[in-house]
Amino acid sequence: MTNKKQPPAKTATEAPAGRPDNPFLDAAFYGRMRDYTERDAAFSKELKSINDRGAGKASPDAREAPSLQVLRAVVKKGLSLDEILARIVRGVESGLWEPWLAPYGIELQGVNYAKTGARNARLALDLSLGSKATAAFSNAGIANWRSLCAEDCAQVQVHKPTEKTPAKAYAIFHLDAAEK
Repeated sequence: MTNKKQPPAKTATEAPAGRPDNPFLDAAFYGRMRDYTERDAAFSKELKSINDRGAGKASPDAREAPSLQVLRAVVKKGLSLDEILARIVRGVESGLWEPWLAPYGIELQGVNYAKTGARNARLALDLSLGSKATAAFSNAGIANWRSLCAEDCAQVQVHKPTEKTPAKAYAIFHLDAAEK
């Protein structure tokens, strides 16, 4: 029996073939970088890395994404995000879904409001500098949450800043996707 050396385990920051590396996935790197970089510049650098790398598609269902665990536990308007997502999937109280999601920094971009069938919802988590989600992640001590969410989501949308509007970025998650 031969003893073959195992290749070193890949770290979370190593990119699969064809995807650029995102150093911001490493919390220690992120912390060191933030010590020496202004907030706006740090955000711009992270957003560029997220945009270059694209969506990781590791866990695009908002109910299961590890990066959203902190957010799912937060209670706003008397409900946790976890309970809100469950109600969306069940199809109850459809008129309240959008106002319930807004305090979490989540926009409902598309959903099936029919009484039966899959919701096939498209949830856009705001990754921008002024995102409402920042407070929850900051309280949990997760500074690099944007990069972590981008690894789980199904799609990343980045809108470059203009003279009149700041940069906007979204991590798109799905909820109760229709069968293909």
